[in-house]
Amino acid sequence: MEVAIIGCGVIGSILARAIDKGKVGGAKLAYLFDVDREKAVKLAASLSRRPKVAENIDEILMDQAVNLVVEAATPTAVKDYSEKVLLAGKNLMVLSVGAFYDKEFYERILNIVEEKKVYVYIPSGAISGIDAVKAAAMEHIERVELITRKPPAAFKGNEYVTRKGVNLDEVREPMVLFEGTARDAARLFPKGINVALTLSLAGIGADKTKVKVVVDPTVKKNIHEIHVEGAFGKLTCITQNYPAPENPETSYLAALSAIRTLKQLTERFRVGT
Repeated sequence: MEVAIIGCGVIGSILARAIDKGKVGGAKLAYLFDVDREKAVKLAASLSRRPKVAENIDEILMDQAVNLVVEAATPTAVKDYSEKVLLAGKNLMVLSVGAFYDKEFYERILNIVEEKKVYVYIPSGAISGIDAVKAAAMEHIERVELITRKPPAAFKGNEYVTRKGVNLDEVREPMVLFEGTARDAARLFPKGINVALTLSLAGIGADKTKVKVVVDPTVKKNIHEIHVEGAFGKLTCITQNYPAPENPETSYLAALSAIRTLKQLTERFRVGT
């Protein structure tokens, strides 16, 4: 399996190093691509098996040896490149899954994967319980709720928080920043609440999945609490993630989930739903 990675930030770099060290089965890293080319050049130079640094996305798409493209950039990158990747007959792993809050875009992707017989893979990311939610969704699910708590630094630069007039430096106690649907949460927090869309896709959809986002100066971890009720019974999962040192918006588990998803594609003996 020859892999190309779009985005050479925190998660893209962690994933590239994992492939380089042989942690992902027989996968080979063929290309790196980033709109900031110097990031890709620097990352490639740090690896023992030097991948090519693509000048543009078309360079990757024209290489027939590449059969999986990993998006590890932004929701904007998902919208810019996903359709091109899939129409080129290549499989796609999406990490910025929040891009699928756009219903029309999501439906176009579903149509393309059917037409071209390719696959889109979405890792579980920074939350636990996705396997159970997928199983539960085979029958009726009554309720799915996600409560996310993060320290103030995780929301720095978020436009929605700025518009609300919240001074993150002055927050002294837990404050609810948002309460609504997973679709709106993903739209308003494009970098930090990807898990809301992942959960909704595994369960009852973006409009029925409820989300509460809390800024909490008393915590140092990114905490995701999931509650599900349905025909199967009740489920509660709490995941407390250490933020990645390079970016407090990113949970380290999200990167590990991407590595594990990629490794699973190379395995013939698979565990879990």
